Amino acid sequence: MSMTLAGRWGIVAMDLWDREAIDLVEPGFLEFHSDGTGEFGFIAVRGWMDCRIGTRDGRECVEFSWEGNDEGDPVSGRGWAVLAEPDMLRGHLFFHLGDDSGFAARRFEAQS
Repeated sequence: MSMTLAGRWGIVAMDLWDREAIDLVEPGFLEFHSDGTGEFGFIAVRGWMDCRIGTRDGRECVEFSWEGNDEGDPVSGRGWAVLAEPDMLRGHLFFHLGDDSGFAARRFEAQS
């Protein structure tokens, strides 16, 4: 995993859900690990990712597949995130046969 993307990112906005919903169980987040895996959580969804680094429109990005649970029910999907600014990701998360939503996330250490 790229050191630029590795670490914890706090979800600050999503297209389909407001901040109160995003942070329902715990503050919404994405976390990318140096071994190419990662995890995320928002609302009552928890997912584990298999990540690949690349570029999108000339910017560093990560594409991933994921599986996890939503209130105990198995869910899966795919997604991507691009480094839009040094401490800001913008991306999209897709549920297999379900919802999809754009998101913005700020590097956890940069939130205040």
